Amino acid sequence: MAVTNLSELQNALTGEFYYRETGLDNAMRLVYASDASIYQEKPLAVALPKDVADIKTLIEFAATHQVTLIPRAAGTSLAGQVVGKGIVVDISKYFDQILEINSTEKWVRVQPGVIRDDLNKKLKPFGLMFGPETSTASRAMVGGMVGNNSCGLHSIRWGSTRDHLLEAKVVLSNGEEAGFKALSEPEIAQVQQQDNLEGKIFKNLLGLLHNPENQTFIQQNFPHKNITRRNSGYALDALLDTAPFSPNQRPFNLCQLIAGSEGTLCFLTELKLQLMELPPPENALLCIHCNSVGESLEANLVAMRHDVYASELVDKRILDFTRDNLSQQPNRFFIQGDPQAILMVEFFADTREQCLIMAEVLIQELQQAGLGYAYPVLFGTDAAKAWDVRKGGLGLLRNMPGDEQPVNLIEDCAVAIEDLPQYVADLDQLLHRHGLVASYYAHAGAGELHVEPMLNLKTAAGKTLFRQVLAETVDLVKKYNGSLSGEHGDGRLRGEFIPQIMGPEVYALFRQVKQIFDPQFIFNAGKIVDTPPMDEFLRYQPNQADPKINTVFSFAGQGSILRLAEKCSGSGDCRKTQLTGGVMCPSYMATRQEKDTTRARANILRQFLTQDGNVNGFNHHEIKDVMDLCISCKGCKSECPSGVDIAKMKAEFLQHYYDANGTPIRTRLIGNFTRLNALAAKMPWAYNRVMNNGLTGKWAKQMVGFAPQRSLPPLAKTTLRSWYRQWRKNTPAVAGSRKLFLFADEFTNYNDVEMGVKAVQLLTALGYEVIIPEHVESGRTYLSKGLVRDAQKIAIRNVELLGKVVSKEIPIVGLEPSAILTLKDEYLDLVTDALLTQATILARNSYYLDDFLAAEVTKGHIRPEQFTTQARQIKLHGHCHQKALSTQVTTAALLSLPQNYEVSIIPSGCCGMAGSFGYEAEHYDVSMQIGELVLFPAVRAAGAEELIAAPGTSCRHQIKDGTARHALHPVEILWDALLK
Repeated sequence: MAVTNLSELQNALTGEFYYRETGLDNAMRLVYASDASIYQEKPLAVALPKDVADIKTLIEFAATHQVTLIPRAAGTSLAGQVVGKGIVVDISKYFDQILEINSTEKWVRVQPGVIRDDLNKKLKPFGLMFGPETSTASRAMVGGMVGNNSCGLHSIRWGSTRDHLLEAKVVLSNGEEAGFKALSEPEIAQVQQQDNLEGKIFKNLLGLLHNPENQTFIQQNFPHKNITRRNSGYALDALLDTAPFSPNQRPFNLCQLIAGSEGTLCFLTELKLQLMELPPPENALLCIHCNSVGESLEANLVAMRHDVYASELVDKRILDFTRDNLSQQPNRFFIQGDPQAILMVEFFADTREQCLIMAEVLIQELQQAGLGYAYPVLFGTDAAKAWDVRKGGLGLLRNMPGDEQPVNLIEDCAVAIEDLPQYVADLDQLLHRHGLVASYYAHAGAGELHVEPMLNLKTAAGKTLFRQVLAETVDLVKKYNGSLSGEHGDGRLRGEFIPQIMGPEVYALFRQVKQIFDPQFIFNAGKIVDTPPMDEFLRYQPNQADPKINTVFSFAGQGSILRLAEKCSGSGDCRKTQLTGGVMCPSYMATRQEKDTTRARANILRQFLTQDGNVNGFNHHEIKDVMDLCISCKGCKSECPSGVDIAKMKAEFLQHYYDANGTPIRTRLIGNFTRLNALAAKMPWAYNRVMNNGLTGKWAKQMVGFAPQRSLPPLAKTTLRSWYRQWRKNTPAVAGSRKLFLFADEFTNYNDVEMGVKAVQLLTALGYEVIIPEHVESGRTYLSKGLVRDAQKIAIRNVELLGKVVSKEIPIVGLEPSAILTLKDEYLDLVTDALLTQATILARNSYYLDDFLAAEVTKGHIRPEQFTTQARQIKLHGHCHQKALSTQVTTAALLSLPQNYEVSIIPSGCCGMAGSFGYEAEHYDVSMQIGELVLFPAVRAAGAEELIAAPGTSCRHQIKDGTARHALHPVEILWDALLK
């Protein structure tokens, strides 16, 4: 039965389909309206097919209704390849299986949604890898890499995706399945005899290529053959390099054409990839510090005469942005002085000594040529940290203040490496004529630098320059017989200029190729051929009015909440899986839904706040749908290269959404957690009896909207403050003790009192006078539910109480990371200007207890001999706020202080509880899914004798509910280990 409309199409699919103009459907369409480029166009619908049958159904519908299908993987395209008005078909969620690994013949079969880095983690035990390595490899998927013919920083040795694509199973534009692979001439003849679309494709395409005039056009107009990064148009030159056209007799394989075709010719469903052996076990990274970009390019020519695996450039602009980036600051350790550019050159060998010898030979040659002024050589994890600086380039550049931002425009042009210094000099002159500056970074060894001019696309003048700079660069690239697109592809950005760069005759051949494969333009219309003007469908309209948005939080450091949302580059770092690790973004790791990424949340805020004319631009249910599974882990604040703090923006959004729609009762109850506990603490036995009783507890949870499976944290018999007052009477301070304040947060004061008691006892035994000062709760419960105005009152009160007493000499420490770190983070954006100085002093002298104690160990104030020598094994799960705003490394070091205590860090992100999130009935399943990613299996695998350490109260409760194991706060472990 034919599908006649979108509603019927939804019913015909086994996967997910979103097309309506309201609710979650509309939110999904808005989320998919952009990628990592500067383009934006709301699609007709979004499909997440579950199988090949779904894809055939979509193709049939598209053919019948003249709708284009836009294949999408991770959505990290920089040229707008997956932006369009048709149906976006996202294969990332369901087409993610590794189907077969053949280690003997060194190949793997995968579905197109398999992530490159995740694939290589599975291949590593076999001593194999898939070579092409983009800077987005932690989330880039093989299907997208085929579409763009991705290369990566080691392409000079490991080649491009095209070089490794052996076979492809596809669905053609008429719904027919086909398989492309290497064919002998008899096999080619046999395929041409087939009475189907596949046969017609082979017959017509081979006819086009056999034409001598067409061969001449291709040979004369494609980029010079020594340019390895060449991805403009369709790779007809690659097909001419195979039999029967080339004497080298490399077999004809349509995969050569499919790679780099940007999803415009067919729909990929399965790929067979050639693998390579892992590189030698040791590597050295030589970081050549230069006084100019030009000098670094000359150094690149010297480096490329050596046996290098990579030669990558990072310029001063990127280096400068690492100074204030939380995740990149530790990676700056190798930078000496103030280089204008650093050329990162990598060697591999069997031993570290061999690597060092090769690096020293290059250093000597550079010094003789007068190139560079410092040459640190890095190994192992140090080299990996330096590479992170290079890979973070795209996102880091988005930290520029103001509307003038680096724009992906001429970032993918490639020339021969010997032409690169003069090409860049010419490009500098071109930009200088227009009064523009640009960043330069990336693949110097392959002749391709990412050059991103600083433009303000919110102005008419900026939009004019946007077109003019690319048009003039096309002429410059053509002068050097280069490639307009190296690995990022043509997309909506450069497709318009293909006739100019390749010539009208070759462009006519491209149109014929599209017609041969896809006569109805079903697949990704408007890419490569018949591309609309490159300055249409941009994210911003020139001279658009900048809305005035009043917020509770101060966004002065980012310009405004809108500016913070706009900082999202779309690079998709938030689409990492648990195999890559990190905190950001736990809900996406569990659901694998684009709407649950940091990127989606930033984008939907940006779209409504930019375009909405309402008095309250936050009052949209679509924003709430997309924000719903944000658990405010704060991973994005540090792990997002652009520092897009969604936790802060979500809290602000919720406050305004409540202003318009009222505050739910459950939200108010959770926010008032401390007040309710204070009341219940008058009769804790009664509270615990009610909550622990199966019948009354179930009723109470049902009334509040909590999951019935959850256990509720009991109240202690007394509060920490009450215990402390009595203890202080009986335990006078010892003369000479070092004073410190203890923050009696709302969780430790009422629920985790025993933990607080041990902390006081431990600190006292170690020689500290512990003072619990006058203060109120942290405000964390209000912030977690978006009650920002209530949190602001608390922040102001605590700064008034603590700001005048806490100092460098007498700091304040806390046991619950989410509470004490609030003093260092949100308070600075909540207090009045008059209190900002005090808030800053308080933030500087507030410490998570583990951080403080670890620093005291370093100073020699705490010594290993004060603790037991008994052996213990400890598995540590750090709190997500600790990982994002501080570090769990200090906790691991602290727990290792007893001589025979061995600590292993569980490579988990957020536990999934996230305050009240995991208690809420509608979020329980996702909460447990997050726990099952890494944390729960690791805890279950621990022996009964191993200790589980977890600083966060929510984390300990999640571990209890998910594994039935009792986790301890680090101070409890240290107190038990202390020699008393």
